[in-house]
Amino acid sequence: MTGISRRGFLQAGSLAVGVAASDRLWAGPGQDTEAPGVAPLAEFGYGDVFMASEPHEAQLRDTHAVLMALSDDSLLKPLRQMSGMPAPGEDLGGWYSYDPDYNYHKNFDAGFAPGCTFGQWVSALSRAYAISGDQATCDKVLRLNRLYAQTITADFYVKHRFPAYTYDKLLLGLLDSHTYVKDPLALTILEQTTNTALPHLPGHAVEHDVRWRMDKDEGDLSWTWDESYTMPENLFLAYQRGAGQRYYDLGLQYLDDETWFDPLSRNENVLSGRHAYSYVNSLSSAMMAYLVAGSEKHLRAARNAFAMLSEQSYATGGWGPDEMLRAPGSNDMYASLTDTHHSFETPCGSYAHFKLTRYLLRVTRDARYGDSMERMMYNTVLGVKPLQDNGDTFYYSDYNFDAKRVYKQARWPCCSGTLPQVATDYRINTYFHGPRAVYVNLYLPSTLRWIENGVALSLTQQGEYPYEDRVTFTVKSSQPTELTLHFRIPAWAEGASILVNGAQKRGLAQPGEFAAISREWKTGDRVELELPLKMRLQTIDSRHTDTVALLRGPLVLMAMKPRQEDPPPQVTREQLLSAKRISEREWQVSSSNGPTTMLPFTSIGDVPYTTYVKVG
Repeated sequence: MTGISRRGFLQAGSLAVGVAASDRLWAGPGQDTEAPGVAPLAEFGYGDVFMASEPHEAQLRDTHAVLMALSDDSLLKPLRQMSGMPAPGEDLGGWYSYDPDYNYHKNFDAGFAPGCTFGQWVSALSRAYAISGDQATCDKVLRLNRLYAQTITADFYVKHRFPAYTYDKLLLGLLDSHTYVKDPLALTILEQTTNTALPHLPGHAVEHDVRWRMDKDEGDLSWTWDESYTMPENLFLAYQRGAGQRYYDLGLQYLDDETWFDPLSRNENVLSGRHAYSYVNSLSSAMMAYLVAGSEKHLRAARNAFAMLSEQSYATGGWGPDEMLRAPGSNDMYASLTDTHHSFETPCGSYAHFKLTRYLLRVTRDARYGDSMERMMYNTVLGVKPLQDNGDTFYYSDYNFDAKRVYKQARWPCCSGTLPQVATDYRINTYFHGPRAVYVNLYLPSTLRWIENGVALSLTQQGEYPYEDRVTFTVKSSQPTELTLHFRIPAWAEGASILVNGAQKRGLAQPGEFAAISREWKTGDRVELELPLKMRLQTIDSRHTDTVALLRGPLVLMAMKPRQEDPPPQVTREQLLSAKRISEREWQVSSSNGPTTMLPFTSIGDVPYTTYVKVG
């Protein structure tokens, strides 16, 4: 698509609308298939939300502390080595290190992707600074950018298995340091990076597993695993943030249309066999093509793909066992319960999922994207083992019948890059802004502060959700102001209700929608949201209806196995649905082989468990 003008791109997108106007965009009933006619909701700033949820804050504190403790020399070491510069300091090891004699067949992990997370870590530190205003964090970002600028050479990209992947992460790190740290040199360093990288990238999006560097060992498949098809999101973002027209043009150039977005826009399911994280991540490029270039074709592609993904997702919201998307109607998800312990690439997958659902929610205002984000958050990434300062990283969630919660046997993998970004982004996932409107998407103890037409406002939410039914919101306003507050009512929340200053608002709380309350708000106004947390079952697929997960609200309750060799519980549907609460975050189910403890993923610890059980 090199050289396509903005007008030509928009015309191409408009022509495609007539082809697939009747395509179904969601697995659920009644979904509007037309492109939305209202402006997308806006994100609030990282510093606009004060988070009071300890699990979310702990993840941010832990990841931030690890990154701040890494020495500059260690962070720059592989970049310096690959650029032929002196490289003092300790080698971090694992994926992050550079080994000129790396052999994929002999040692997969050590030296696999040198320096690949550097840009993600700069991005996470920049976002953390936007949250806290911590001067030491600001100083580290500025220092790393200047040290990195000294390492920019063609050799880095020539020697790297993943030149596009690594450029994409460096691009985002520089953009975030420009936006949140206000680094005056960030865009200049970005230009230098782009000028150096482009001659060593493919001229267009190349599919995963397709060989394009003919000078590299054709017997080493890892040279075909680069992800140029994910780059348009951040290229469009660079254009949007003022980096220049070339980034808009590059965004168009690297859209993976022919084999990916075009068939998806026609509602053709082409997910099967694709690398799970990177192709779901690429759907955010389709969303940016809509937001920046106005392409309705790419919006349809993203919406259709998300519906297809939902049909092959676990009850937790996770997808892609063994990092592979699956064929529609196959038995693969069921088979994965015995065939693999690599059920979902958790930090990376959740990061891609959160971005995509955030884009889709902003554009469509469909509450079900928020439902999906919430389920993913509580049942996957919020329960990962903490990132360690030696590079130990939680990588895969395990949904096997004999599951364990463990670190990946590799240090500093890709998930060590996305987890710190996820930890900062809980804030921008929680609230969204429209004209004289706020949308409350996630129910987390927090306070939003913002200015609306010169009026200083705050909205504080409190409660023990998702363990208790009730969430309470309190308004503060420098003067009474007209505003609409929208509250996401999850699709599972039958019987939900809303009270405003003690008076019930009947008919507002419809499951699967945002409940809108328009009024003049003043300090002390109070909204109480009741979301009944009822037990329900979800099957692994339509062909194995005896294999189910137990859910309560957004939480999947997983069956504990005191020992790995213990058999799974022998239960009925009625016994599961009658689970008794025995403590704040613990339930118990009666079964023919004794009582079984049921816990959410965030409470499992190191006890063996199973996500799904077979019912008699």
